[in-house]
Amino acid sequence: MYSPRTIEQSVLDAADQFPVLLVTGARQVGKTTLLRHLGGDKRTCVSLDDPLLLNLARQDPALFMQRFPPPVLIDEVQYAPGILPYIKMAVDADPRPGQFWLTGSQQFHLMKNISESLAGRVAIMRLLGLSRRECLGQGKEHKAFLPDAALFQQKKDAPPTLRDLYTAIWRGSFPALALDIAKNRHVFLNSYVQTYLQRDVRDLAQVGDEMAFLRYLRTAAARTGQLLNMADMARDADVAPNTAKKWLSVLQASGLVYLLEPYFSNIAKRMVKSPKLYFLDTGLAAYLTEWSSPETLEAGAMSGAILETWILGELLKSWWHNGLRAPFHYYRDTDQKEIDLLIVQNGTVYPLEFKKTASPDMNAVRHFAVLKKLNMPVGTGAVLCLVRQALPLTQGVWAVPVGWV
Repeated sequence: MYSPRTIEQSVLDAADQFPVLLVTGARQVGKTTLLRHLGGDKRTCVSLDDPLLLNLARQDPALFMQRFPPPVLIDEVQYAPGILPYIKMAVDADPRPGQFWLTGSQQFHLMKNISESLAGRVAIMRLLGLSRRECLGQGKEHKAFLPDAALFQQKKDAPPTLRDLYTAIWRGSFPALALDIAKNRHVFLNSYVQTYLQRDVRDLAQVGDEMAFLRYLRTAAARTGQLLNMADMARDADVAPNTAKKWLSVLQASGLVYLLEPYFSNIAKRMVKSPKLYFLDTGLAAYLTEWSSPETLEAGAMSGAILETWILGELLKSWWHNGLRAPFHYYRDTDQKEIDLLIVQNGTVYPLEFKKTASPDMNAVRHFAVLKKLNMPVGTGAVLCLVRQALPLTQGVWAVPVGWV
């Protein structure tokens, strides 16, 4: 089963421009499936998960390149970084676009090797799990979200019910679960975590105590949507602070978490400086924090934070899957005035709030006024919430269904 992805056109455009294309993202988000769908029968597909092929790529990369000439798709290329200089030599000799398509699920180490070997020769795209639009078969129409009053007035899409929304949040965005291919969510996610611990964690951090790392992973999941506090996380996971900091880099490198940085300006000097931590798959976060059903998740202590996490993930997908950098920040100052998200585009700031309510009021946007101190144009704002249709709240601020992201 394949659901059309928003990123398809961006990938094809990049492949028409660069000799090397790299798609990064966490395991099981559909990187290989996407490229196989787009590449069809036109290129050989080589997976470095295969021990024999991995050994060849590591021991004799020159022979590997002869055996698998372009056009070729090389899956999980981070396992054999030694082939990257050979790819460089190949594209220097023949710079035609679209020769090498690569996937990788360990972003930081992979990016270091890519930047050293293929700078200027590679297009890099980042893939997350399926968006709600992609699950509905509307992936190709999914545009980068920016608040737009005219668009809000035109849209007629029926937003999801509360039950459907939390079912999607609890299930998560891995294609096997979102498309109901894997029937047993618990078995799938348990296997995912074990594979992650046994392969990616060992490769990235040489963790000796896997159970300690799993405890840290659960601690991070419980804090999704919150300000990052490394000392608290280290204490709750019972690890040293420098270990907690190193392991956070592992979670970022493997595409499991996203750090939303605060917005700074020369004028707003009293800003909180810590980023906010978000899990990029709500189903995995719910699994790690042991919510057994969508109903218990919706009624539980994480209900608001997991909704905020899901909304931010959908917003990220709308930008990243269109091949765009997401100009996202949050605002919080020492007076405890906070705005969940600022999208800063073309010198204009667009404020967004995320609320688990179907009846937002003026109180939801009371902190938007602090943006005046930034001395920047302020565009249309929005409260993404559980309303059934878009409604104006104030001059320039709308209440918008979360399903319209």
